[in-house]
Amino acid sequence: MPVNHDISSADSSRQAPPVTRRHWLKRVAGSFVAGTAGVGYYSLHVEPHWIEVVHRPLPIRGLPAELENRTLVQISDVHIGHEVDDRFLIQAFQQVSEWAPDLVVFTGDFLTLHRDGSLPIEKMERVLKHFPQGKLATLGILGNHDYGHQWNDLSAASVVARIAEDAGIQILRNRSKFVRGLQIVGFDDYWGPNFGGPRVLADSDFSLPTLILCHNPDVVDLPVWYDYRGWILSGHTHGGQVKPPWFGPPILPIGNKRYAAGEISLEDGRHLYVNRALGHSMRVRINVRPELTVFRLVREESA
Repeated sequence: MPVNHDISSADSSRQAPPVTRRHWLKRVAGSFVAGTAGVGYYSLHVEPHWIEVVHRPLPIRGLPAELENRTLVQISDVHIGHEVDDRFLIQAFQQVSEWAPDLVVFTGDFLTLHRDGSLPIEKMERVLKHFPQGKLATLGILGNHDYGHQWNDLSAASVVARIAEDAGIQILRNRSKFVRGLQIVGFDDYWGPNFGGPRVLADSDFSLPTLILCHNPDVVDLPVWYDYRGWILSGHTHGGQVKPPWFGPPILPIGNKRYAAGEISLEDGRHLYVNRALGHSMRVRINVRPELTVFRLVREESA
């Protein structure tokens, strides 16, 4: 007669061996290592390329009727260079182009320097060929990285501006541009040697419908805004790139830590929007996905 090898019934009559402290610690350590490896992979290979498309209205006082419900896409901080994959940026640009936006604005930091301190000129030229064009206008400003070494190289900024202009991006260097009656003001970066915010703001007529592009959000705390009561679109912070649950990002390259990301209403009637960046200075993101912002232009209702 064959022997019955019923393993389940045989095992059911036994008690599991006790879990020793040593075995328990091994299991905990193994779970920790596996979890850490998983988080590490996610933060390096998944979230840096997992774009969040943010849709929101952008109310502007006195907005011309022709611009109502038009789309304005904000792109910021692409950081073309060794840290950001060219294909990722090109695919993102192509995605925006498919939306056929009316306006596209870029709020600074086209590049990250090569490790030897040189500009990634060839990469910029290749990648920016795919930069999306707005049907009405494509505008941009320079960020601190666009000023090269120690953010102080005027010649580097001129090269970056030229490459961007060749790609169809009109760079606002301390000046304004009217688009169908909307005054769009842009100035060079706060940390650079050509910051002209005070001058261009003093020369602007804020009785007209206005939108301001400013790379570093710390500028909103300077006493240079006069009677401006509109929106300021910024970048620079990348949202901190790492944000633990229930806490703010531990590292932000700004003085006022309120201005990490998203919409911030200021006490004097101005409104700030800080884009979390499409690219990154280091390829790591946790709980701070890269962002493309799609604004719908609407007329601000009178109080």
